[in-house]
Amino acid sequence: MEKKEFLLEGLNCANCATKIEENVKKLEGVNEANINFVNKTLTLKISSEIKPEEIEKIVKKVEPDVKIYDKNIPKNKSQNEIEQKNNASKEYEDEDEVDKAEIRRLLFSLTFFILALLIKEPFALKLSLFIVSYLVSGWKVLFRSFKNILNGTIFDETFLMSIATIGAFTIGEFPEAVGVMLFYEFGDFLQDKAVDNSRKSIKSLLNMRPTYANLLKGDKVLKVSPEEVKVGHLLLINPGEKVPLDGIVVKGISTVDTSALTGESVPKRVKENDEVLSGFINLNGTITIRVQNEYSESTFSKILDIVENASNKKAKTEKFITKFAKYYTPVIVFSAIALAFIPPLIVGGAFSQWLYRALIFLVISCPCALVISIPLIYFAGIGKLSKKGVLVKGGNYLETLKNVDTIIFDKTGTLTKGLFEVSEIKPLNGLNEEALLKIAAYAESHSNHPIAKSIKEYFHHEIDENLIKEHEEIAGKGVISKINNDDILIGNKELLEKYGIEVPSFDSYETIVYIAINKNLAGYIKISDKIKPMAKETIKELKKLGIKKTVLLTGDNEKIGRNIALNLEIDEYYAKLLPEDKVKLLEKYLKEKPSVAFIGDGINDAPVLARADVGIAMGGLGSDAAIEASDIVIMDDDLSKLIDLINVSKKTARISWQNLSFILTIKFLFLILGALGLTNMWGAVFADVGVTLLTIFNSLRILR
Repeated sequence: MEKKEFLLEGLNCANCATKIEENVKKLEGVNEANINFVNKTLTLKISSEIKPEEIEKIVKKVEPDVKIYDKNIPKNKSQNEIEQKNNASKEYEDEDEVDKAEIRRLLFSLTFFILALLIKEPFALKLSLFIVSYLVSGWKVLFRSFKNILNGTIFDETFLMSIATIGAFTIGEFPEAVGVMLFYEFGDFLQDKAVDNSRKSIKSLLNMRPTYANLLKGDKVLKVSPEEVKVGHLLLINPGEKVPLDGIVVKGISTVDTSALTGESVPKRVKENDEVLSGFINLNGTITIRVQNEYSESTFSKILDIVENASNKKAKTEKFITKFAKYYTPVIVFSAIALAFIPPLIVGGAFSQWLYRALIFLVISCPCALVISIPLIYFAGIGKLSKKGVLVKGGNYLETLKNVDTIIFDKTGTLTKGLFEVSEIKPLNGLNEEALLKIAAYAESHSNHPIAKSIKEYFHHEIDENLIKEHEEIAGKGVISKINNDDILIGNKELLEKYGIEVPSFDSYETIVYIAINKNLAGYIKISDKIKPMAKETIKELKKLGIKKTVLLTGDNEKIGRNIALNLEIDEYYAKLLPEDKVKLLEKYLKEKPSVAFIGDGINDAPVLARADVGIAMGGLGSDAAIEASDIVIMDDDLSKLIDLINVSKKTARISWQNLSFILTIKFLFLILGALGLTNMWGAVFADVGVTLLTIFNSLRILR
């Protein structure tokens, strides 16, 4: 299934965005369509080729002034450079000019409106001032409404506002007609500013996008686009420059700012053979790196993709609002028509009186407060977490997290540091420590398990690959290897006993790695790991936040599992687990509990992360497996960010329901008051524009 993205420049109507989304979904070959109103992007998943003209036709029918651009069309080098250098500053300059022009226009209209209210006679002058004020403030609405009617689009907010205000004029309610239009436009302006403010958290991340790379070609340094750089190329990173692509330092020493990716403010020192990732900022020394991933596969590029597309995975509340808005406006409009014509025939009264009440219905009929404020909450929540180094792949995961009552933890790299150290080497049957360590390091040389890495690091000698004849890793147990002509078994007690080798048992909280040569026990190595400093405090805070059960899963022995569970006050633990055992246990909890989260380090945890209601990967910085398999990625090893994550999730849900209940209560209250003649158009303006602004500002509280 192919993915396509379109930028909808000038899309400022949330209700229109919903209509475009619904119509695009009906196109043949479109499996999925989502509009992110906040960043004005239409994302499609298609099974057959779609012509951009078809998309443009739908967009133009609903919003004639919107320009559509295909984000999938690659730019050439010059376009890329010009765009990257000029876009950010030009965008802010253009926005400032437009804002100033809008403020001047609205103030001009307001001046004439106040003068019209103050002047009593002559009536012609008073009416002229009202008309000038109305046309200055409302010409955009009227013009767009006229164009939409020509395109066959009614029931949009501009059409409804035009009919309501023109209707008010025809029955002599001049102040209300002008006031409704003026304050509608003023509210629309404030609404745009509030939405723009919510984009800042995402924009700050987008502005960290590397714009160029210093490519080393012999003795020359060429400034090129990051997209042109290939794996293996050498790049020069000067002080103050962004690291454009993932790589390994081959020359130089420096410190780097990792905050754009991790939210961590403390700089990190890097030297030869250390990994640096795209998005880091080099702070002092000049370094040379060898590129490991092309730009499209770089860490920063993947993070941007997650953050930019997070709004496509909508929460249940957002989906409800989309469906509700689809029926709400037509029902209210037809109710307004009925209110204008049926009551005069049944209960009597002046037609102008019932028409006025019907016009109030039209003002209240736009669902903008719903279709803007609810998605904005999730967008703002995801943006806030991204600044802290927590990537949430969609509003649906943020919503699900609020209901989680059970959290299952993997041990290594999650609750413990995952930085294993060799604490004791015990050779048997005539071997010395050096010989046993060498055999262990060679046997583990092709394994990426943290324990294997600790043995190789402790050995700190170069490994001769020619001596390794065979290598097979047994998940959760160890490694079977052939070194020279010797058959080596290295792993836990279960692996050696499976091959009939008797091993001693230890009353130890450390991990024991047994080594056998040609089915004879050659010795063992003790490996220690340390609990993270914030682990115990985090578990306590989780219980305060309403997490009813915490569970520890580990492949280590019973004593290690029990010790960590007791130490951290974890409710349940399971030890000696293989990866498939973890999945089975997770399935058990999924049947028993309403919502279950799993948190692991992304190494060997992909099946469990994918199966959980919410899969959270720790230490995702540089880990493709963690980023791909999980729903939420904590980019560093700070377990306490789990508290931030749950707090934002609960706050997002709380504000979402506050907005939803407030909007529906006020709208239906004023619809009843309007039908009974107990409110006027000023009340209707509050129920539409006022409520929209209040709920938007309430949504933005999440950014504090």
